[in-house]
Amino acid sequence: MQLVDSASLAAAASGQRIRVMIVDDAIVVRGLFSRWIASESDMEVVASLRTGREAVSQLERADPDVVVLDIDMPDLDGISALPLLLAKKRDLIIIMASTLTRRNAEISLRALSLGATDYIPKPSSNRDVSGSPEFHFDLIEKIRQLGLRARSRRHVQAPPLVPNSQPFATPVAPAPRVPLAATTSASRQLIPVKPIHTLHGEAHAPIVLRAMPITPPRVLLIGASTGGPQALNAILSQIGALIDRAPVLITQHMPPTFTTILAEHLGRSANRPTREATDGEPVNAGTVYLAPGGKHMTVARRNGAAVIALDNGPMINFCKPAVDPLFSSAAEVWGPKALALVLTGMGSDGLFGAQALVAAGGHVLAQDEATSVVWGMPGKVAQNGLCSAVLPLDHIAPRLTRIFAGERP
Repeated sequence: MQLVDSASLAAAASGQRIRVMIVDDAIVVRGLFSRWIASESDMEVVASLRTGREAVSQLERADPDVVVLDIDMPDLDGISALPLLLAKKRDLIIIMASTLTRRNAEISLRALSLGATDYIPKPSSNRDVSGSPEFHFDLIEKIRQLGLRARSRRHVQAPPLVPNSQPFATPVAPAPRVPLAATTSASRQLIPVKPIHTLHGEAHAPIVLRAMPITPPRVLLIGASTGGPQALNAILSQIGALIDRAPVLITQHMPPTFTTILAEHLGRSANRPTREATDGEPVNAGTVYLAPGGKHMTVARRNGAAVIALDNGPMINFCKPAVDPLFSSAAEVWGPKALALVLTGMGSDGLFGAQALVAAGGHVLAQDEATSVVWGMPGKVAQNGLCSAVLPLDHIAPRLTRIFAGERP
């Protein structure tokens, strides 16, 4: 169940494998992770250590690109080791690993604010860890994508920003384009943007932008994955006036318990009611709704009003919750009155939902590559000509505020 792209194959062929340090007090976990990583052609284990103190003392010698860091360890735990590791190597990728408890969810989200790049929830027992293909897949892909991203940023100077466009990440086969006949007249105005280069140095076809909304949208939909909690905090802290006008619905790839904690954090950032959505509740302006971990969040229209509909079906795009169901259902409920935002994240979740939204007359914005932890999800919608703007993180909140206030760009 691997997703090996051209960049990782090139890295393996050149001998520039991703260097991984494993830090966990459980010898069974260290051995299992080491075997998984050793079986990948584009990565290698450079250290396997028991405590955070060992990691700090051996960092320069091992020189890892990525550290998988357990939270609960003797001598020096993960949250205490985190700032010491980053002080020694500023661009180090650190993935926090913890079991699914409220305490560990709190610590993992705190670690993100202290400079950790991502987190991965471990199954509750060593037997569950070894027997979970989903966990195996998630760990390897996080190491691969984040490690490649770090290497690219370290060795290639990113190009200057171009208004409303950004460089492409690893090329992908384009998905079927949305028929222009199915879009509104506003969406048919396509704006070509000149080609630019990726962080890997390849040139790609121009990003094609659609026109911005003519009238203010009535709902904001947000999809995010890796790096999403940090980006969501930054945006929600600046869009209080927007939330007062329109509901905000968010799907962040996260397991149960973690989404509960995230909702509390986002509520403090937004200073507006923010909660995990519940099945059947009405969707109202002034509230932020977060998809609960382990369930897909969709919307439906009942008795003329928009309501939340939670779905306990299978994973979509290896995710649950997934972004596609939210965007696709919103296309049916709100059509041209919906605006979607795709933030940093691995994979392509959100692409097909964004296509449905644009086909219904809605609009899509995306975070740019330079400010994304991983430019997978936002890159896919940009590559497929679905976006009205591709923006740096610090430009997104002001642009959203202007759009929902009815200001023309």
